[in-house]
Amino acid sequence: MKKGIHPDYHTIKVVMTDGTSFETRSTYAEAGATLSLDIDPLSHPAWTGGPAKLADRGRVSKFQQKFGAFGLKKS
Repeated sequence: MKKGIHPDYHTIKVVMTDGTSFETRSTYAEAGATLSLDIDPLSHPAWTGGPAKLADRGRVSKFQQKFGAFGLKKS
């Protein structure tokens, strides 16, 4: 392998949708960073066999406030 062209490989903390966490090695962010998942094997329909269960972390409600009535006419 060429030296100096590969990203740093370090330990990070991954937080699942149910709040559990584990440590793994990754090139994500900086050493000791936390990666919070919105979709994981506990909530994705490919693993659960049902509809997706998204945890609302404020993004959906923020979008609805900003664009919720866009293009809709009240009768």
